[in-house]
This record gives sequence, structure tokens and C-alpha cells, in this order.
Amino acid sequence: MKSSAPLYAPNDGVIEVAEKALGQRVLSSLEAVSEVSFTVDRESLVETMTLLRDTPGLEYQQLMEIAGVDYPDRPDRFEVVYCLLSLTRNHRIRVHVQTDEVKPVPSVTGIWPVAGWLEREVYDMYGVLFDGNPDLRRILTDYGFVGHPQRKDFPLTGYVELRYSEETKRVAYEPVKLAQDFRTFDFMSPWEGAEYILPGDEKAPAAAPPPPPAPAAPPPAALPQEKGAPTPVTADQIAKADAAQTAKAAPVQPKTTDSPAQTGAGKAEPGAKPKPAKAGARTTKANGADPKPAPPSEADPKPTRSRKIADVAAAPGAAKAPSTRKVAAKPRLKPDAPTADAPAKPNRAKKKNPDA
Repeated sequence: MKSSAPLYAPNDGVIEVAEKALGQRVLSSLEAVSEVSFTVDRESLVETMTLLRDTPGLEYQQLMEIAGVDYPDRPDRFEVVYCLLSLTRNHRIRVHVQTDEVKPVPSVTGIWPVAGWLEREVYDMYGVLFDGNPDLRRILTDYGFVGHPQRKDFPLTGYVELRYSEETKRVAYEPVKLAQDFRTFDFMSPWEGAEYILPGDEKAPAAAPPPPPAPAAPPPAALPQEKGAPTPVTADQIAKADAAQTAKAAPVQPKTTDSPAQTGAGKAEPGAKPKPAKAGARTTKANGADPKPAPPSEADPKPTRSRKIADVAAAPGAAKAPSTRKVAAKPRLKPDAPTADAPAKPNRAKKKNPDA
């Protein structure tokens, strides 16, 4: 599809040919948006339409549509627009005629019979009268309808409403009863904020003003960055920041006593005796020296087994040899031997068969 609209012949020379053929009957002509329109005298409408149909170079054989327009501010408030089509030239034009509620427009039903129904539609919607139409009646509205709906002064809700009555079993007309007032739309979004008060907002309580914002906290002291990184902090600020960080650390209390609570040692039992000093200790607690043995030095070699035996023999109380207690060995009994606790078990040996 090369074009979104039907292609027609160009408008070159159409206005000149039409003005030459119609003469004084043309009041004005206009070419806009690739369309040509003529405003002609109302009294000579039938002669104008005949010339547009029969003149060579024009040849508009078909009447496609008749439309009406209402301009309430004009003296002649209505315009009747005729849309013509030339089949031989593939071209379209519009012809405009102005009138009011009283002045009739000559009917073109003698040229195009199809204009009969088209003129009835304009009469029904706008109230324009057509002189020469054999059947000028309403065609879209119902019998007894009051007014013309397409007029700008006609209310959008109308005067009466139509419904089917079950009581009378027929269509009934009643005055219009709207469930709500007819609203006007201003294309303003209530979510984005309208310039007027929406219905129901006047009942809402006034919102409390928001609390004042809290004062901003002072910025923390600048700390020195990593080594080698550029910093705008001066040496005095670095020293103050280090002092502030050092003051936050809890001071360490030095240890001055060795109480059981600090060392974890329990209290002595009431009947406990002091432990004897180990043999071979070089210093004792009675002499006021450190009871812990001194670590072996290079002059004092590591004691051997023979030296340990000699030290034990030379220690006080070593003259008396420890007594050895002999324990009598228990006699080993056979499993089946009778004892005082367990009587003798019967012999389970197989008896020899005497017949064998």
C-alpha cells in the first residue's frame, strides 16, 4: 500500500475553471489541505449544481454527502455542505451554502434524487428548511421529538428520556432524571493536584503542619588518611584527632598484689599439712629464698640415673630401708574343684556302654 488515503487528481486549474463557469454565483473559493471548496449564493444553488455536473472540465456527476455545521455567532448560523465527486476526472470538491432557521435552501432532489434523505437528515439534526423537498420529515429522531440535537444551544442531556413502561406496555417519555449532576471535565488530574477543591475534600480536617527539622549534627573530626594519600588536614588537626582517639581507650590498671581472686589459687583446707620440700632442692622457703628451683646451668649437667640413686641414699631418713611386705599367693584351683562356696559339679563324662 503506497498511500494511506485514496489518490485523486491534482487541484491544478480547478478553481479557475469553476469560477469561469459559475461567474457571479461564486462568493469565495479556498484550497486547503489538498481540498477545494466554494461558497456559492443560496438562491442560485440549483443552477450552480447543474453547471458543476454538466460543464466539460468539471463533470461532478455524483452527490456523495450533505452535511450541516452550526456557527451560533454568525447572522446566518448554518452552513449546508455538499460533497461532489467526478468519476471521469477522479476529483472531489465541496460546495457551501449559508442560511439560518427561517430562510430555506433550494432542494437539489431534481438533480440527484438521493438528496431527499440527505436533506431530511440535515433538517432533523439542525432544523434547516429545504424548499422543494417532497417529503421533508424527521428521519433519525422519534415522533414528537422537540428540538434539533446537533444545534449548539441544544442541551447535551436533552429534555425528555425514553423508556419502555411495563405498566402501559408501550414506550413512554419522561422528563430527564439524572442520578448525578452533569459534570464538566477540565482534564486536570486530581493525583497531580487540581486548582480547585474536589468534592468531599472540604470535610477532611486540616492537616497539622510538619514538625521543624532537627538540627544537623556537627561533622566528625577529620582523621588522617592512609600513608601516602593526599590530605587537606593540617598537622595540628592530626595531633588533636590522635589525642581524641587515645582518650577514648580505657586505661590499663597495673597488677600490684597476688590475691587468690587474681591468681585463681583456692584457700587451704583446715586439716591440710604443708607439703615436704623435695629432696635435692638447693634452696628452701625457710631460708627466705625463692622456692622455685633454678634452671640448670651449663656447669651443672643433667643428672643421670646413678646420680639420682646416690642423692636419694644421701637424703635424711634414707638409712632405714623401706620394709617390704610379702603377700601370700592365692592357690590356683581347677575349674571343677569343689569349694566352700561352690559345691562339686557332677561329672559330665560319658558313661561307657557296658554292652560295648
